[in-house]
Amino acid sequence: MTVHVVLREEELAVGEARLVAVGERELVVYRLQDGFYALNNYCPHQGAPMLAGRVGGTNAPSDVYCYRYDRDGEIVRCPWHGWEFDIKSGRSLFSERVRVRSYPVVVEDGKVGIRI
Repeated sequence: MTVHVVLREEELAVGEARLVAVGERELVVYRLQDGFYALNNYCPHQGAPMLAGRVGGTNAPSDVYCYRYDRDGEIVRCPWHGWEFDIKSGRSLFSERVRVRSYPVVVEDGKVGIRI
């Protein structure tokens, strides 16, 4: 696999996302508290642009009539239908069989690269 440098570390603040192109692929690079992550820019459901999705958290399992918000800043929602995906893995929160393709990110000497 080849590492494609797509930006410099300082170009993306924690909590931000950026659309990048690697060859013919459109990817979204997210910067979370613990590092950089890259997902395909297309929702697997109907191809919505993931960059337009809202990043936040989700409701975690809890007791009846109790609501516990968890994983703030780690979940992206499809802008068209609200499907939720884990930014770190690309996995959906509703089914183990559905996911947005994710790519390994390498940070070296201030450069952020995606391994494809």
